[in-house]
Amino acid sequence: MKDTFELATLGVRAGQVRTEFNEHAEALFLTSSFVFDSAAQAAARFSGAEDGFVYSRFSNPTVSMMQARLAALEGAEACVATASGMSAILATAMALLKQGDHIVCSSAVFGSTVQLFGGVLARFGIDTTFVPGHEVAAWEQAVRPATRMFFLETPSNPLTEVSDIAAVAAIAKRAGATFVVDNCFCTPALQRPLELGADLVVHSATKYLDGQGRVLGGAVAGPRALVMDGVYSVLRTAGPSLSPFNAWVILKGLETLALRMQAQSSNALALARWLEAHPKVSRVYYPGLASHPQHALAMRQQKSGGAVVSFDVEGGKEAAWRVVDATRLISITANLGDVKSTITHPASTTHGRISAEARAAAGIGDGLLRVAVGLEADADLCADLARGLG
Repeated sequence: MKDTFELATLGVRAGQVRTEFNEHAEALFLTSSFVFDSAAQAAARFSGAEDGFVYSRFSNPTVSMMQARLAALEGAEACVATASGMSAILATAMALLKQGDHIVCSSAVFGSTVQLFGGVLARFGIDTTFVPGHEVAAWEQAVRPATRMFFLETPSNPLTEVSDIAAVAAIAKRAGATFVVDNCFCTPALQRPLELGADLVVHSATKYLDGQGRVLGGAVAGPRALVMDGVYSVLRTAGPSLSPFNAWVILKGLETLALRMQAQSSNALALARWLEAHPKVSRVYYPGLASHPQHALAMRQQKSGGAVVSFDVEGGKEAAWRVVDATRLISITANLGDVKSTITHPASTTHGRISAEARAAAGIGDGLLRVAVGLEADADLCADLARGLG
């Protein structure tokens, strides 16, 4: 048998451990605790002297299988699963940072990430400088003696801005900062940040890793020392844990990840081309289009443009809301990564809690709409948007 496998094979096979019943599908262990053979074994398990499961807040067989599979897909030594994508980012920050430390973060990140870094962590004495992620020099200029973390989301939410992972990684290394990449939009099916120099990868498993909008989940993957000695220690104590049931659902999602990302990306490219030709659309943001500012970089760094298309509608908020309200097929919801296409108005939803100034700095205008493209026929998606645009 081969020693190494392709990504599609890893998505189906990696990480599975069978019980004595030799089940073909991964087992779901719905238990809060595990029984020990003796007091000595209990003590050894709790101290870490003996491997084995102790308590499902930090060790569960189903969760372990999901972690192992995602680690294999990302090319990582280890992975820790968390309750959500935001808890993955929080656990990473808590593991790596302390009062007085400094973060350099791309400005075009998810609204809750802005709130976490600029609001919550700031209350604990951790400062953040937001920089244009695609401007490599801006990362270098933002470095301080106290800089301990670089955080990058690429492609960004919602403008699909693409940043040069390898170039930013080189700056982070010189600065002695841990480089964390949010790989939510691409997943390892389209992009592997660790191979490009990132130290850690974070995921909202709620999105494409599950793929059908069913459960919440998050994950952090990377070298064993950073993941297990750092993030896992925070998870074990603070408890932002992934439930075994959610882990089992995500395991099933990972089996079809490569197929879904390929098909949804193809649909997204077709929709982006149609939107770019529409007279009521002033601009389309999609890395797969030649008109995208970082198109060449995206084609080197990613296997495709991904499945998220954003576009500016002429007429501002009123016109954008009219498009949303006219849809009959596309779901009006802020989630993404589903096989069902979704549409949202970022300025009033996902980025509504940040200031107008911050939205403007990130390029998120009132006429911007984001479509996370699913598996419907692309002609039907175009027709659904044409209703409101017309």
